[in-house]
Amino acid sequence: MRNTRQTNINIHRDAWVEINISNLEHNIKEIRKNISPDMKLLGVVKADAYGHGSIMLAPTILASGVDMLGVASIDEGVDLRQAKIKCDILVLGAVPVWALETAVQNDISISVFNQEHLIACKEIYERLGVKPKVHVKLDTGMNRIGVRVEDALDFISKVQSASYLDFKGIFTHLAAAEELDKTQEQFKKWDKIVDNVNTEGLLLHILNTAGTICYKKPNSNMCRIGISLYGLYPDFPEGVEYRKPNLKQLISLKGRIVNLHHAKDSEGVSYCHTYCAKGDRVIATVPLGYADGIPRCLSNKITGTLNGNEVPQVGNITMDQMMFDVTGVDCKTGDVITLLDENKSIDEWAKILNTINYELTCRLKVRLPRIYTR
Repeated sequence: MRNTRQTNINIHRDAWVEINISNLEHNIKEIRKNISPDMKLLGVVKADAYGHGSIMLAPTILASGVDMLGVASIDEGVDLRQAKIKCDILVLGAVPVWALETAVQNDISISVFNQEHLIACKEIYERLGVKPKVHVKLDTGMNRIGVRVEDALDFISKVQSASYLDFKGIFTHLAAAEELDKTQEQFKKWDKIVDNVNTEGLLLHILNTAGTICYKKPNSNMCRIGISLYGLYPDFPEGVEYRKPNLKQLISLKGRIVNLHHAKDSEGVSYCHTYCAKGDRVIATVPLGYADGIPRCLSNKITGTLNGNEVPQVGNITMDQMMFDVTGVDCKTGDVITLLDENKSIDEWAKILNTINYELTCRLKVRLPRIYTR
């Protein structure tokens, strides 16, 4: 299946990303095994579904048992609405007050955490006659956005008594779900607030992917899952018993060989000659580079799979091209080299770069066509 829903396909490239939709369905079923049947799920599709394509994946995410979607900005929510996605959508991040009206007009819920938000929401209601849908964001330890714990009960009381608001939920974000002590401290702050609020009819969500997998939290009725949708794992805490779901990576990265040539002994390959041939070598060029989201720092550190053989990437990765040493491999121009797939996890790249898999999947969307498969 090709990507056809409101996104352009560049069919004139010999490099592309493949997204396996069957794996997405599988991952949601696996995550569901970790939670009670009555627990709702919010699927996080911000950053274009972590680089996987939110518009293409949203219907499958919802059909597989996810109840609502989370985005980072109003624009991301509007894109989903324009693609006829009708479920509840929540902007998890801060929304500029001048853009709140767009959220209301598109039936998108917003996060509120200061008086300025409430004033703007009241003005919009008076102008449009429509109550903005809101979730109160609490800051229980992230120190990013949200109402501070000491101010939370007073703020929630104002929201509950505001006749111009459609109060939908309360949420916070775990700052270090991989650390038991810090997470328990946030749970205590959360409980201190939620236990003193009338939460009837409200969505209460504190658990992210790691929290959903590792912790049981009675004071909540919805989990937010992000990276696990796409078959990748967050860091997990030590000292906690949990069932690790069997996730399958959705994303594959592939490119065709566009040139084969010989590098003689001691000849350098690519800029700065960070790789020099030892003996005569056969070098394959693939049209993938750092402009496609492959970090240049991976140069000379990764491999690809070519006709069942592991082949090392050699020389500096350039803006548009990269080279592989395919000496001894039976291959020809047009053969496919696979850089990532279910058997070549993007976690390997993250480990080399001392970063997280989230960052790397988000990079692979700049100009690569995406092909959706089952």
